[in-house]
Amino acid sequence: MKRLLTVLALAASILSIVLAVLPVSNLAIIPATGALLFGLTAFYLSKKAGQVKKIIQFTFLLTSIAITISIYKSIFDKTEVTDTQELIKKENETKEEAIEELESLDLDELEIDDLKIE
Repeated sequence: MKRLLTVLALAASILSIVLAVLPVSNLAIIPATGALLFGLTAFYLSKKAGQVKKIIQFTFLLTSIAITISIYKSIFDKTEVTDTQELIKKENETKEEAIEELESLDLDELEIDDLKIE
């Protein structure tokens, strides 16, 4: 049980580090919470047995680093929506180009006999 909880804590802390570095750093809190719960349970069980392993302390370190990175990114990284009119212009242009391409196609040249499915 102790070994399973240690492995789960280590996996959750590594996942939280990976998510903390990605642009979706707010999602790192979920596996970090799991890593803390698994780690605390494994720490309690190993302390009860009299053998506290360094790997459990390492998972706490990784989890604290992930939480620190995600908090830092949530405070200092601001998502700003700037001028959206350029995007709307590009969207309208692509729509117009698509309409022009569809109008330029000669659908009369296609033979309907070739399209029949028997």
